[in-house]
Amino acid sequence: MEIVVVILARFINLYMLIMFLRVLMSWVPMFTNRPLDPYNPIVRILLAATEPVLAPLRRWLTFGMMDLSPMAAIFGLFILSAILERAAA
Repeated sequence: MEIVVVILARFINLYMLIMFLRVLMSWVPMFTNRPLDPYNPIVRILLAATEPVLAPLRRWLTFGMMDLSPMAAIFGLFILSAILERAAA
C-alpha cells in the first residue's frame, strides 16, 4: 500500500510541473509579442492536461485580468502531495 501512495505522490508532483509549464507558456506572448499557436502539439497537450483542473477554479479565482487559478491549483496539489508523502513515511 505504501508504494501506491508514493507513486500517487510522484504523479501529483509531475502534474504540478505540468501546471507550472502551463503558467510559463502563458507568459510567452508577453515576451514575444506573438500569440501562442493553438495548433502546436505542446500547447495542445498542456492545455488538455491542465484545463480540467483550472476551469472550475477559474470561475472563482479570476479578478479582472488576473487569474489566480494556477496558483491555487499548484498550492492544493502541493498540500495533497505533502499529506501523501507523510502518510507513506
